[in-house]
Amino acid sequence: MAKALEQWIEQDVAPYRDKSMAWLSQYHFFRDPFRPTYTDDSFFFAPADGVVLYQKLVAPDEAIVEIKGRPYSLRDAMRDDSLATPCLVVGIFMTFFDVHVNRVPFTGRLSYQLLEPIETHNQPMIEVERRVLDELRVDLDGTDYLYVNQRMLNRVDSLALGQPYYMIQIADYDVDSIAPFELRQNQPVDQGQRFSQIRYGSQVDLVVPLSAAHEFEPIQPDGVHVEAGLDPLVRIRHKRR
Repeated sequence: MAKALEQWIEQDVAPYRDKSMAWLSQYHFFRDPFRPTYTDDSFFFAPADGVVLYQKLVAPDEAIVEIKGRPYSLRDAMRDDSLATPCLVVGIFMTFFDVHVNRVPFTGRLSYQLLEPIETHNQPMIEVERRVLDELRVDLDGTDYLYVNQRMLNRVDSLALGQPYYMIQIADYDVDSIAPFELRQNQPVDQGQRFSQIRYGSQVDLVVPLSAAHEFEPIQPDGVHVEAGLDPLVRIRHKRR
Protein backbone atom coordinates (compact mmCIF):
# COMPACT_ATOMS: atom_id res chain seq x y z
CA MET A 1 0.00 0.00 0.00
CA ALA A 2 1.02 3.67 -0.28
CA LYS A 3 4.09 4.49 1.80
CA ALA A 4 6.21 7.52 2.52
CA LEU A 5 9.42 7.39 0.47
CA GLU A 6 11.66 6.76 3.48
CA GLN A 7 9.41 3.96 4.73
CA TRP A 8 9.31 2.26 1.33
CA ILE A 9 13.10 2.36 0.94
CA GLU A 10 13.64 1.03 4.45
CA GLN A 11 11.13 -1.81 4.15
CA ASP A 12 11.16 -2.77 0.45
CA VAL A 13 14.47 -1.61 -1.02
CA ALA A 14 17.07 -1.89 1.77
CA PRO A 15 16.98 -5.73 1.92
CA TYR A 16 18.16 -5.85 -1.73
CA ARG A 17 20.58 -2.91 -1.95
CA ASP A 18 23.65 -5.13 -1.50
CA LYS A 19 22.62 -7.56 -4.26
CA SER A 20 24.48 -7.47 -7.57
CA MET A 21 22.83 -6.05 -10.68
CA ALA A 22 23.01 -9.51 -12.25
CA TRP A 23 21.13 -11.04 -9.30
CA LEU A 24 18.53 -8.27 -9.30
CA SER A 25 18.00 -8.61 -13.06
CA GLN A 26 17.56 -12.37 -12.88
CA TYR A 27 15.70 -12.94 -9.62
CA HIS A 28 14.06 -9.69 -8.54
CA PHE A 29 13.17 -7.47 -11.47
CA PHE A 30 10.70 -9.73 -13.28
CA ARG A 31 8.67 -10.67 -10.21
CA ASP A 32 4.92 -10.51 -10.58
CA PRO A 33 3.46 -10.90 -7.08
CA PHE A 34 -0.11 -11.99 -6.51
CA ARG A 35 -2.34 -9.06 -5.66
CA PRO A 36 -6.03 -8.81 -4.80
CA THR A 37 -8.20 -7.13 -7.41
CA TYR A 38 -10.11 -4.08 -6.20
CA THR A 39 -13.13 -2.78 -8.08
CA ASP A 40 -14.36 0.68 -7.17
CA ASP A 41 -15.74 3.08 -9.77
CA SER A 42 -15.13 5.99 -7.39
CA PHE A 43 -11.37 5.86 -8.09
CA PHE A 44 -8.63 5.53 -10.63
CA PHE A 45 -6.10 3.13 -9.09
CA ALA A 46 -2.36 3.47 -9.65
CA PRO A 47 -1.30 2.01 -13.03
CA ALA A 48 2.27 1.38 -11.85
CA ASP A 49 4.42 0.79 -8.79
CA GLY A 50 6.59 3.83 -8.15
CA VAL A 51 7.01 7.30 -6.72
CA VAL A 52 4.52 10.05 -7.55
CA LEU A 53 6.59 12.71 -9.37
CA TYR A 54 3.90 15.27 -10.12
CA GLN A 55 0.14 15.79 -10.19
CA LYS A 56 -1.07 18.68 -12.31
CA LEU A 57 -4.19 19.99 -13.96
CA VAL A 58 -2.94 21.48 -17.23
CA ALA A 59 -4.14 22.87 -20.54
CA PRO A 60 -2.83 21.03 -23.63
CA ASP A 61 -0.02 23.54 -24.26
CA GLU A 62 0.75 24.26 -20.59
CA ALA A 63 3.96 22.98 -19.01
CA ILE A 64 3.71 19.84 -16.87
CA VAL A 65 7.37 20.41 -16.00
CA GLU A 66 10.11 22.75 -17.23
CA ILE A 67 13.05 20.84 -18.74
CA LYS A 68 16.10 23.13 -18.68
CA GLY A 69 13.86 26.10 -19.40
CA ARG A 70 11.86 24.30 -22.07
CA PRO A 71 8.20 23.50 -21.26
CA TYR A 72 7.07 19.88 -21.50
CA SER A 73 3.35 19.90 -22.24
CA LEU A 74 0.53 17.42 -22.73
CA ARG A 75 0.93 17.79 -26.48
CA ASP A 76 4.61 16.88 -26.11
CA ALA A 77 3.81 13.95 -23.82
CA MET A 78 1.18 12.49 -26.16
CA ARG A 79 2.90 13.65 -29.40
CA ASP A 80 -0.41 15.19 -30.50
CA ASP A 81 -0.46 18.84 -31.59
CA SER A 82 -4.25 18.69 -32.05
CA LEU A 83 -4.96 17.87 -28.41
CA ALA A 84 -7.46 20.46 -27.15
CA THR A 85 -8.81 19.22 -23.80
CA PRO A 86 -7.32 20.15 -20.40
CA CYS A 87 -6.30 17.08 -18.39
CA LEU A 88 -5.23 15.91 -14.98
CA VAL A 89 -1.75 14.34 -15.27
CA VAL A 90 -0.20 12.11 -12.59
CA GLY A 91 3.37 10.92 -13.18
CA ILE A 92 4.74 7.77 -11.49
CA PHE A 93 8.48 7.07 -11.60
CA MET A 94 9.44 3.39 -11.46
CA THR A 95 12.85 2.54 -9.98
CA PHE A 96 14.77 -0.64 -10.74
CA PHE A 97 13.51 -2.04 -7.42
CA ASP A 98 9.83 -1.67 -8.33
CA VAL A 99 7.52 -4.31 -9.74
CA HIS A 100 7.28 -3.40 -13.44
CA VAL A 101 3.94 -5.02 -14.23
CA ASN A 102 1.40 -2.30 -15.05
CA ARG A 103 -2.31 -2.52 -14.25
CA VAL A 104 -5.52 -0.93 -15.53
CA PRO A 105 -6.67 2.03 -13.38
CA PHE A 106 -10.32 1.98 -14.49
CA THR A 107 -12.43 -0.46 -16.54
CA GLY A 108 -12.83 0.13 -20.28
CA ARG A 109 -11.55 -0.84 -23.72
CA LEU A 110 -7.79 -0.62 -24.29
CA SER A 111 -5.96 0.40 -27.45
CA TYR A 112 -2.30 1.31 -27.73
CA GLN A 113 0.20 3.04 -30.04
CA LEU A 114 4.00 2.85 -29.85
CA LEU A 115 5.62 6.29 -30.25
CA GLU A 116 9.28 6.11 -31.24
CA PRO A 117 11.99 8.25 -29.56
CA ILE A 118 12.57 11.72 -30.97
CA GLU A 119 16.34 11.30 -30.72
CA THR A 120 18.50 8.36 -31.86
CA HIS A 121 18.63 6.89 -28.35
CA ASN A 122 16.48 7.12 -25.24
CA GLN A 123 17.93 9.32 -22.53
CA PRO A 124 18.71 7.74 -19.13
CA MET A 125 16.55 8.23 -16.03
CA ILE A 126 19.33 7.39 -13.59
CA GLU A 127 19.62 10.87 -12.07
CA VAL A 128 15.99 10.88 -10.91
CA GLU A 129 16.38 7.33 -9.56
CA ARG A 130 19.60 8.21 -7.70
CA ARG A 131 17.95 11.13 -5.94
CA VAL A 132 14.94 9.02 -4.99
CA LEU A 133 17.00 6.11 -3.63
CA ASP A 134 20.05 7.88 -2.20
CA GLU A 135 18.74 11.32 -1.23
CA LEU A 136 15.12 10.39 -0.46
CA ARG A 137 13.72 13.20 -2.56
CA VAL A 138 11.94 13.84 -5.82
CA ASP A 139 13.80 16.19 -8.16
CA LEU A 140 12.47 17.06 -11.62
CA ASP A 141 15.73 18.62 -12.86
CA GLY A 142 16.83 15.31 -14.37
CA THR A 143 13.67 14.65 -16.37
CA ASP A 144 15.11 15.48 -19.82
CA TYR A 145 14.00 12.01 -20.93
CA LEU A 146 10.34 13.05 -20.80
CA TYR A 147 10.54 15.05 -24.00
CA VAL A 148 12.41 12.61 -26.23
CA ASN A 149 12.14 8.98 -25.06
CA GLN A 150 10.17 6.19 -26.69
CA ARG A 151 6.71 5.68 -25.24
CA MET A 152 3.53 3.64 -25.52
CA LEU A 153 0.35 5.70 -25.61
CA ASN A 154 -2.48 3.59 -24.17
CA ARG A 155 -6.05 4.80 -24.60
CA VAL A 156 -8.87 3.34 -22.49
CA ASP A 157 -12.42 4.17 -23.56
CA SER A 158 -14.68 3.97 -20.52
CA LEU A 159 -18.41 3.49 -20.91
CA ALA A 160 -18.95 4.27 -17.22
CA LEU A 161 -17.17 7.62 -17.52
CA GLY A 162 -18.45 8.38 -21.00
CA GLN A 163 -14.94 9.36 -22.14
CA PRO A 164 -11.44 8.03 -22.68
CA TYR A 165 -8.40 8.31 -20.43
CA TYR A 166 -4.75 7.55 -21.19
CA MET A 167 -1.66 5.88 -19.78
CA ILE A 168 1.74 6.92 -21.16
CA GLN A 169 4.50 4.35 -20.61
CA ILE A 170 7.88 6.04 -21.04
CA ALA A 171 11.00 3.94 -21.67
CA ASP A 172 14.36 4.36 -19.97
CA TYR A 173 17.76 4.35 -21.74
CA ASP A 174 18.37 0.63 -21.12
CA VAL A 175 14.78 -0.51 -21.66
CA ASP A 176 14.52 -3.80 -23.53
CA SER A 177 10.88 -3.31 -24.48
CA ILE A 178 7.43 -2.10 -23.48
CA ALA A 179 5.54 -5.36 -23.73
CA PRO A 180 1.72 -5.53 -23.89
CA PHE A 181 0.46 -8.85 -22.55
CA GLU A 182 -2.34 -8.96 -25.13
CA LEU A 183 -1.67 -7.72 -28.68
CA ARG A 184 -5.32 -7.20 -29.64
CA GLN A 185 -6.49 -3.62 -30.02
CA ASN A 186 -9.72 -2.29 -28.49
CA GLN A 187 -9.78 -5.13 -25.97
CA PRO A 188 -12.00 -5.05 -22.85
CA VAL A 189 -9.97 -4.63 -19.65
CA ASP A 190 -11.00 -4.65 -16.01
CA GLN A 191 -9.86 -2.39 -13.20
CA GLY A 192 -6.70 -3.87 -11.67
CA GLN A 193 -6.01 -6.18 -14.61
CA ARG A 194 -2.39 -6.68 -15.67
CA PHE A 195 -1.94 -5.22 -19.17
CA SER A 196 1.79 -4.65 -19.78
CA GLN A 197 5.33 -4.70 -18.48
CA ILE A 198 8.15 -2.20 -19.07
CA ARG A 199 11.48 -3.95 -18.85
CA TYR A 200 14.22 -2.15 -16.89
CA GLY A 201 13.32 1.29 -15.57
CA SER A 202 10.66 3.69 -16.78
CA GLN A 203 7.77 6.00 -15.96
CA VAL A 204 4.00 5.76 -16.34
CA ASP A 205 1.72 8.81 -16.51
CA LEU A 206 -2.04 8.68 -15.98
CA VAL A 207 -3.78 11.32 -18.13
CA VAL A 208 -7.47 12.02 -17.47
CA PRO A 209 -9.26 14.59 -19.68
CA LEU A 210 -11.54 16.93 -17.75
CA SER A 211 -15.22 16.14 -17.93
CA ALA A 212 -18.55 17.96 -17.75
CA ALA A 213 -19.96 14.99 -15.84
CA HIS A 214 -17.20 14.19 -13.32
CA GLU A 215 -14.65 15.80 -11.04
CA PHE A 216 -11.21 14.20 -10.69
CA GLU A 217 -9.30 14.77 -7.45
CA PRO A 218 -5.75 13.47 -6.76
CA ILE A 219 -5.63 11.89 -3.31
CA GLN A 220 -1.98 10.89 -2.84
CA PRO A 221 0.74 13.43 -1.96
CA ASP A 222 3.72 14.04 -4.24
CA GLY A 223 6.70 11.86 -3.32
CA VAL A 224 4.67 8.95 -1.91
CA HIS A 225 5.30 5.42 -3.17
CA VAL A 226 2.24 3.65 -4.61
CA GLU A 227 1.54 0.14 -5.87
CA ALA A 228 -0.30 -0.72 -9.08
CA GLY A 229 -3.87 -1.89 -8.65
CA LEU A 230 -3.77 -1.46 -4.86
CA ASP A 231 -3.56 2.26 -4.19
CA PRO A 232 -6.30 4.68 -5.26
CA LEU A 233 -4.74 7.60 -7.10
CA VAL A 234 -7.62 9.85 -8.21
CA ARG A 235 -11.09 10.17 -6.69
CA ILE A 236 -14.02 10.40 -9.13
CA ARG A 237 -17.10 12.42 -8.16
CA HIS A 238 -20.24 12.95 -10.18
CA LYS A 239 -21.02 16.63 -10.76
CA ARG A 240 -24.41 17.86 -9.73
CA ARG A 241 -26.56 19.10 -12.56
